[in-house]
Amino acid sequence: MTINSYLAMPLADQWADFWHGDIGEWILGRGLRIAVLVVGALLAARFISWTARRVTRRIDEDFEESDQLVRSEAAKHRQAVASVISWVSIALLFVVVAVEITDIVNVPVGSLVAPAAVLGAALGFGAQKLVQDLLSGFFIITERQYGFGDLVQLSMLGAPKEALGTVEEVTLRVTKLRTAEGEMYTVPNGNIVRSLNLSKDWARAVVDIPVPTSADLNRVNEVLHELAEKAMEDDELAALVLDPPQLMGVESIEVDTVNLRMVARTLPGKQFEVGRRLRIMIIAALARAGIASPTDTSPTLSMVSHPASAGTGADSQGRARTEQT
Repeated sequence: MTINSYLAMPLADQWADFWHGDIGEWILGRGLRIAVLVVGALLAARFISWTARRVTRRIDEDFEESDQLVRSEAAKHRQAVASVISWVSIALLFVVVAVEITDIVNVPVGSLVAPAAVLGAALGFGAQKLVQDLLSGFFIITERQYGFGDLVQLSMLGAPKEALGTVEEVTLRVTKLRTAEGEMYTVPNGNIVRSLNLSKDWARAVVDIPVPTSADLNRVNEVLHELAEKAMEDDELAALVLDPPQLMGVESIEVDTVNLRMVARTLPGKQFEVGRRLRIMIIAALARAGIASPTDTSPTLSMVSHPASAGTGADSQGRARTEQT
């Protein structure tokens, strides 16, 4: 059949001949199977992501509906695990779909051995950092080093300073931190050489109290012990601390000040808020007791004349002596 005779055929006959040809049979057979696999994989990936978001949202709702001020360690770990499981599931899903597609298009597996070896060697050299990130993320999550909502400080390889912030997302590859200024750190897990969790199970507020050396330390201790005993009567403070504050005594001695230390065990991540509240109460208690701060009792400095006016001062003093004589 020539092209002219094919074009002269009715449109319905052309359509029928197309689907009975090689291309039409491939589309109806293998092409349709590939399309179903791809669409099914996309729908499954969306379902996995939706399920992970629903689990995360349910954990958040349980925390918001409860009377807890901080998340439990189990809730932090469950939220991190849900994120990792969804990421791994989607990755495995697309790997399986890719293998099925190669089987549908009859790609011979034997012919892929040599290219796969070359590709594997290239990935082995080029993707070492990726493998390191994935392994580090795996151990971070399984060992429960930190989870969603934890306040952590991360020391990174080659970084001039440490990253301090609240964990907003943990995956096998990266950790995302939100700083107090609202900035977002995205740290590859393989770069983390040390992690300091500031909100693991409980925390401790440490308050150093400088008093002048001229103050009566026995009186200062009495005032601070009294404050520690009455601190739990403050509703705002009692909701954040696990134990009454304790006065540890003299921590250090300087030239004109003596530093005393008070500590309090707090809820995870609430040590800074408790420290600020304790400082306000300590300042008020010492002021009521009439105990001056080190700045109020600073030594008086004698007046020193400026070098530019030294000669003028000497002349005036000489004139004064002459007049007296």
